[in-house]
Amino acid sequence: MADTDTPLLIKRYASRRLYNTETSDYVTLDDIASFIRDGREVQIVDLKTGDDLTRQYLLQIIAEHESRGENMLPVNVLNDLVRSYTSQATSIVPQFLATSFDMLREQQSKMMENMSAIKPMNPMNPMSAMQAQQEAFLKAMTGGMAKWQKNMGTQPEAPDLKEAEEEGLDDIKKQLAELQAKLSKMS
Repeated sequence: MADTDTPLLIKRYASRRLYNTETSDYVTLDDIASFIRDGREVQIVDLKTGDDLTRQYLLQIIAEHESRGENMLPVNVLNDLVRSYTSQATSIVPQFLATSFDMLREQQSKMMENMSAIKPMNPMNPMSAMQAQQEAFLKAMTGGMAKWQKNMGTQPEAPDLKEAEEEGLDDIKKQLAELQAKLSKMS
């Protein structure tokens, strides 16, 4: 396994083919984008001149994504970037962008940590709300069943179901009264 702390060296041949020096095979721009998404830094150099071409290829990857309709950069941001090349802003824009992306990565990391820390019954977890609703519904349904079974002598009523049964019965009585009022208005 290669050291992921050092950039992956990609050499560009005169034929413009890109060569991965770690795996000794040719790669595409999509492969390079995949390495970067996986957290690997890359460095692309021209084999003949030794010039660092990383910046050009990264911009090309972004341009290809944008041209495929994967629009991440709003037009006003692109306009601002173009303007910053011809103004005094060129000295602060790179630092601003780097700081902004550092903050974004940090916030994403914190969000992922918070999401993984959510317990099944945590009120912030949408699944827990649905689970609580299902449990309340089942209690209301089985509460009426427990009373019926008690009257039939088949099963003793559970003490914790009694409260749910009374609430369910009150709801049913309320709905029945509303229906009766509507029927009397109709006739």
